Amino acid sequence: MRAEAVVFIGKNKATFQEVEVPEPGPRDVVVQTKYSWISTGTERSYLRGERVDGETPVREGTQPPFPIVPGYQKTGIVQWVGDCVNDIKPGEWVFAATSKINLGPAKMGGHVSLAVTPMESIWKIPKGDDPIAISGLVLVQVGYNCATRPPVQRGDMAAVIGDGLVGQWAAQVLVHRGAKVILVGRHDSRLQRFKVADAIAINEGKEDPVSKIRDVIGSRGIAVLVDTVGSVQTMESLHPLMRHNGHMVSAGFCGTRGLIDIQMLRKGELTLHCPSGWERERMDRTLELITGGVIDTMSLITHHFPAREAERAWDLILNRREEFLGVILEWK
Repeated sequence: MRAEAVVFIGKNKATFQEVEVPEPGPRDVVVQTKYSWISTGTERSYLRGERVDGETPVREGTQPPFPIVPGYQKTGIVQWVGDCVNDIKPGEWVFAATSKINLGPAKMGGHVSLAVTPMESIWKIPKGDDPIAISGLVLVQVGYNCATRPPVQRGDMAAVIGDGLVGQWAAQVLVHRGAKVILVGRHDSRLQRFKVADAIAINEGKEDPVSKIRDVIGSRGIAVLVDTVGSVQTMESLHPLMRHNGHMVSAGFCGTRGLIDIQMLRKGELTLHCPSGWERERMDRTLELITGGVIDTMSLITHHFPAREAERAWDLILNRREEFLGVILEWK
């Protein structure tokens, strides 16, 4: 079968072109994509030639996985279901994660018009809910995963490094769990979108986060520190503010610079969590929190592009032509 897709054909080269997708099998669902949400950090890293796969950086002697169809999340309407699929029907709105594509070493991708997707990677969208709000479900689940790994008691101080999508959603879920959250970022426009009562936003480009957080927490110490951007340096700078038996969460892509001093953690008996990927149970819970209004996705969307104009979207993301956060591709 033929479909249209966003394709990274080489370093910093994004196109929109026809691709071949495999014939679906008995456990597959075929989805006509309507909206796909760009994971700007991960996909930009692929386009720059920095990754072999989701958690493996390109090192000397390895090659980036070009050509590749980027992405891993979309919503659309079911066109066909395999014989083994019992609870999904043609005509229903669904969320689909990574889909099968006959292209490049990965053979999988997200931004594709006709998505042949294993039934295990399909979620039905509840009637009445906006499919755009759910089109970033995998990435939202990353934020949920970050925020639910450490134990949290009501009133605990939690600091989140990164004002991007994962940082925003991790902060939202930590607030929902009862923590008092400090969001540390570099973009005023993004920090202003973190509209949660009693939460604090710090632009580390304008003020020293260590001094600011020390003033806020006093003697309580940081109970939870979440890094969503791969900044070991910032984690280490905030380490002295951690309380005894605190928890650190590292979810940002560190590339080849992911070294951290374990002995540093031992002194305070700190726990380091390294979440990655997605699991069905976490996706289920994340979907419940979106549809229940606990996690906000819609207010974080800044740009919509027709899928055929994907090159414009990637020019924005690569060259930061203007401030952006959530970027949606719309498929006709």
